[in-house]
Amino acid sequence: MKTLTKTHEGRVALVTGAAQGIGQAIAVALAERGAQVIATDLTRPHETVEKIGPTAHAFQLDVTQEEDWRSVSIKGRDVGEVDIVVNNAAYFPNRSIDELDLPTWRKTMATNLDAQFLSAKYFLPGMRRNKWGRFVGISSNMVGLAIPGMSHYIATKMGIIGFMRGLANDVASDGITANAVLPGLTNTLATAPQSEEQKRSTWEQQAIKRLGEPADVTGAILFLTSDDAAFITGQAIVVDGGQYRIG
Repeated sequence: MKTLTKTHEGRVALVTGAAQGIGQAIAVALAERGAQVIATDLTRPHETVEKIGPTAHAFQLDVTQEEDWRSVSIKGRDVGEVDIVVNNAAYFPNRSIDELDLPTWRKTMATNLDAQFLSAKYFLPGMRRNKWGRFVGISSNMVGLAIPGMSHYIATKMGIIGFMRGLANDVASDGITANAVLPGLTNTLATAPQSEEQKRSTWEQQAIKRLGEPADVTGAILFLTSDDAAFITGQAIVVDGGQYRIG
């Protein structure tokens, strides 16, 4: 049985979109490393909290609503000062540019990008007081791929990278880092509608010939939110089995 190093003992981590998939895996992994976890989603992610046990807390959070962020920041004080924020919640409807309407564009922007700013607005002050903090935005390797019908989504995922790079410059003197993680196609409920043939056509382009699992993404998160990554900030780390090639 593997013994886990408690690299995150004494930390309080907030994870959005934590009811299932990648978000749930991140929440569980952080808890296994010793963090107190605030798991959030549109409805309270009770299943995730049950998986973790008494070190986890389920909060409702619509990441597009500033009042929700304010409320969670206040309620979270009962758990402790949040010093790790992982923004995982996402909205990604496939719409060709001819079908894309302004409400869909704005909801995608609010869910995927506004949330990054709002999390910083409400949790950065506490991190600054403690001179330690970690922001991780979940972007996507789709920013480097030719995928039709996703211009709005790709715009937000590129925006996450840009925001983290800018944020990193503003908070570095306070011992706070900000990075983006770019997963590839991952085996979650969100990708379940794809046929096995569609999934295979994706992972066959990877160096590692299999579909990614939510747990594959957690290693990068655990590293970036640990003391080991204190000198790494403003970066975009791709976790996709070798599909995205810089060039």
